[in-house]
Amino acid sequence: MSVSTRPQLQTDTWVKATWDDFAATMDDPQYTVGRGYFDHGSMRIEMAPLGPGHGRHNAVAMDVVSMFAALRNIRLAKLINCSFSKPGEQGCQPDVAFYIGDRFQLPPQDNTPVDVTVYGPPTLAIEVGTSSFKDDLGAKRLLYERLGVAEYWVVDVANHAAIAFSVAAGRSGEIAVSEVLPGLQMAVVAEALGRSQTEDDSTLLRWLMEIWA
Repeated sequence: MSVSTRPQLQTDTWVKATWDDFAATMDDPQYTVGRGYFDHGSMRIEMAPLGPGHGRHNAVAMDVVSMFAALRNIRLAKLINCSFSKPGEQGCQPDVAFYIGDRFQLPPQDNTPVDVTVYGPPTLAIEVGTSSFKDDLGAKRLLYERLGVAEYWVVDVANHAAIAFSVAAGRSGEIAVSEVLPGLQMAVVAEALGRSQTEDDSTLLRWLMEIWA
């Protein structure tokens, strides 16, 4: 008597899948701690542990964006590790995403992925790259282009840097100054990431306030 078992899913890489496969995987209890991505008939479930390098860079990137927006009186809302979907086409879970500007509507505060066909894609999506860095620059960049974000950042943990891409008409190009946060230079983001390796948060935030005052 043979017992059929569900094949073990290969994680931390892209595998061929349907949207239904992706949705079922994201509902599977064994993958609830993972992060899921779907695009163009493939899905990627990331289960690699996230250490302090990832966590620190993620926190600093969020602080820089939030501080700049507050000092420039820019309306903004951030969502951390939130799932977004364009049902049947794309699914993603960026490290942090921001809705920016006067017109966005906050999605319901529940555990359902944000439907971008209803609430729109996030204005800015940020991925923090350690083991996933090459994929963040490659396949995920294409995913976010198709999802329709206005700007996409990849934070390079190894080099304490941030690479920003402006997205328009399904294509993206690297930029040195944010377009969704006018005046925010990516060189300042990189310097903040570098300083965060030796400075505490209070010192870092005071420095940001000084240079933007």
